[in-house]
Amino acid sequence: MTHLGKSGLLGEVREVDGVSTVHVEDVYDTDIDDLWAAVTEPARLGRWIAKVDGDLWLGGLFAASFTSGWEGSGRIEVCDAPRHLLLTMEPGTPDEAQIEAVLTAEAMGTRLVVEERGLPADEAPDHGAGWQAHLEDLRAVLEGREPGPWYDRWTELKPAYRQPRSS
Repeated sequence: MTHLGKSGLLGEVREVDGVSTVHVEDVYDTDIDDLWAAVTEPARLGRWIAKVDGDLWLGGLFAASFTSGWEGSGRIEVCDAPRHLLLTMEPGTPDEAQIEAVLTAEAMGTRLVVEERGLPADEAPDHGAGWQAHLEDLRAVLEGREPGPWYDRWTELKPAYRQPRSS
């Protein structure tokens, strides 16, 4: 069961001084250790979001090839298993951004909150749609199903993430 907000979305885009943050979250019917493995182990990551290769330890550099088609490098800034992961993507470049994952055990499973910070405001809604499609793919994999076509779902979600939100 996907835990969608009133708008049918798992997240939102926030903007401060022309720099945007994408915030998405969902609760998964699994324990925190299993969800941590799904978001950190290369074999499991490859099933729902990206192929990763490189120095997968604190301070290590890695290469990623996402199901979205994006390819690039990253650095592991924080790895506090099984609760907190912080990555800098494209470190040292004008496109540098951070991706943070926070896991919290709850009565009904484990909450995963993902934020991507440092995005240009005009690109953030597309990233919001992309992150929701990725989290839906994670749900499918955790439930033993194949993820759907990522691009189709991203295309379907983009207009909703581009809509202004009422407070």
